[in-house]
Amino acid sequence: MLFRSCAGGVVFLEDKVLILKNEKDEWVLPKGAIRNGNLSRDTAINRVKEETGVNAEIVSSIGETCYEFYSISRQQPVCNEITWYLMSASNDHCELNKELGFKDVGFFSIEEALDMITYSQDRSLVSLSYRKFKELSEKELMV
Repeated sequence: MLFRSCAGGVVFLEDKVLILKNEKDEWVLPKGAIRNGNLSRDTAINRVKEETGVNAEIVSSIGETCYEFYSISRQQPVCNEITWYLMSASNDHCELNKELGFKDVGFFSIEEALDMITYSQDRSLVSLSYRKFKELSEKELMV
């Protein structure tokens, strides 16, 4: 089995979350493999920018997930371990990267996004991250 370290972002803008539709018509979160000795934080920021055109900054780390799949191109099983970051965007401007096979991108209300997101693991991650994002936003307003 091939093991890959990846990083991604759960990006919020007020009460909306950034999701994108991949080449398999799955609604997912931006993420990618960590390469060339890059830090997971840098990979997350760069993948959000590369896949969606969104400039986002990291607010906090939010944990890890992993999943396995069979790679037809590699002819072997792959395990992706993803380090996730809670991120904040300053505006809702998106630029879809069609060269990477993406079909749609946008900021959606939390309820709408939870209905759209393909994988239950990603839905749980968005739910938990949104609660943390609201808590951190409220603390920031109190300061």
